[in-house]
Amino acid sequence: MKLRDLTLILVLIVCMSFLFTGWNCGNSKVEASTEKKQQAETEQILAEIDRQVGLPNLANYQQKKTMKMIYELCDQEDLVCYAYLFSDYRGELNYVGRCIGFGVPFSAQYTNPDKIIEDPWRYQSGGKVIPQADPNGLYMPTSSTATWLMMLDEKTGNARPVYFEPTIVVSPFPLH
Repeated sequence: MKLRDLTLILVLIVCMSFLFTGWNCGNSKVEASTEKKQQAETEQILAEIDRQVGLPNLANYQQKKTMKMIYELCDQEDLVCYAYLFSDYRGELNYVGRCIGFGVPFSAQYTNPDKIIEDPWRYQSGGKVIPQADPNGLYMPTSSTATWLMMLDEKTGNARPVYFEPTIVVSPFPLH
């Protein structure tokens, strides 16, 4: 009799765990089904757009070629550029000095800004995306107008980092 009661309790516990595994507070199932319905409808609309319009008939791929050329030019170690600050008040460029390359946006990150962690409380996803610090231990902003430039010191000729927050213009040739 005790073994039968113990088996019944064990079966009830297993059944209850299956019921509560997918259970969330609030209307998350309703929201999920609404999102799935909207996603399916959007996919149908996109498929119809693709059927009627299709993709552009490109033959020269000029934008892709231009982007490749820009990447390759920016990768030159000896690329000397000229940095200017833009004055909103006067509407003009003010020469700052020569620099190496085009600069790096302050919000650029050396490593992937996100990481996935295991989250046992999330049903079916297996993980959760959270911010990841850069190797210096700081969490960089997702956007910024600031820029790092390697400015050439006029006295020594050495490149040294300079941080700019105002709007800058960097050109591989002098601007007038």
